[in-house]
Amino acid sequence: TSSNTKPVVQEFQRVELSCIIKSTTTPNPRIEWKKIRGGEKSYVYFDSKMQGDFVTRAEILSRTSLVIKNTTRMDTATYRCEVAAPDDAKIVDEINIQLTVQVKPVTPRCRVPKAVPVGKTATLHCHENEGYPESTYSWYRNSEPLPTDSKSNPKFRNSSFSLNPGTGTLVFAAVHKGDTGRYYCIATNDAGSAKCEEQEMEIYDLNIGGIVGGVLVVVVVLVLITLGICCAYRRGYFVNSKQTGKSYKTPAKPDGVNYIQTDDEVS
Repeated sequence: TSSNTKPVVQEFQRVELSCIIKSTTTPNPRIEWKKIRGGEKSYVYFDSKMQGDFVTRAEILSRTSLVIKNTTRMDTATYRCEVAAPDDAKIVDEINIQLTVQVKPVTPRCRVPKAVPVGKTATLHCHENEGYPESTYSWYRNSEPLPTDSKSNPKFRNSSFSLNPGTGTLVFAAVHKGDTGRYYCIATNDAGSAKCEEQEMEIYDLNIGGIVGGVLVVVVVLVLITLGICCAYRRGYFVNSKQTGKSYKTPAKPDGVNYIQTDDEVS
């Protein structure tokens, strides 16, 4: 039997995996401990000796129980205590202990857009992948916690955001000026929490008049350029009046005119 078949401990702490023999007629029953992780088995204690990396950080307590002095996240596994008692009616027996090593979250990676125009969507991301169990996420604006849905809190009725605590994603369907502020995220699990640095998100108004005016100016300039090119063609500014020696042609002889050949031309 065991005093605790599902011990939970934080990383780097000491833990005892209890294995208790309630009765036996065998003077020195054989004790073995095995670790089962990911479907693979390995010896922890065999032939009265610790095995593998447990040699320097584990020991047997009260003849049967296993003590791990400095747990790591890789110690999360099922441990099997096996007892062989040849003189007993039941020669072999065993019990499984499920050990969970909790790991604190590390500083999450946060992504916050620096500037978003009014009425546009905005997505803020927060994630870390070291903590065990997996972290849940909460977002804060100007040090004030945000609900998972802005519609659930009258204080945020003018906003249009939703938060997924499992993924750490904060989505604004359409931002407004009141959403401007300094945002940060906290990752939390049973072992602790971690926070990312604050980041500013600014919400700005789009200058529709300025955009329309700029487009009109561009259109006017293009029209003037087109008209100028057309006028230049009509006035012949783009006609090539140069003639090369190869392209020169002797003028045609007018009707009724007879040329007199000189002596040089005859020779």
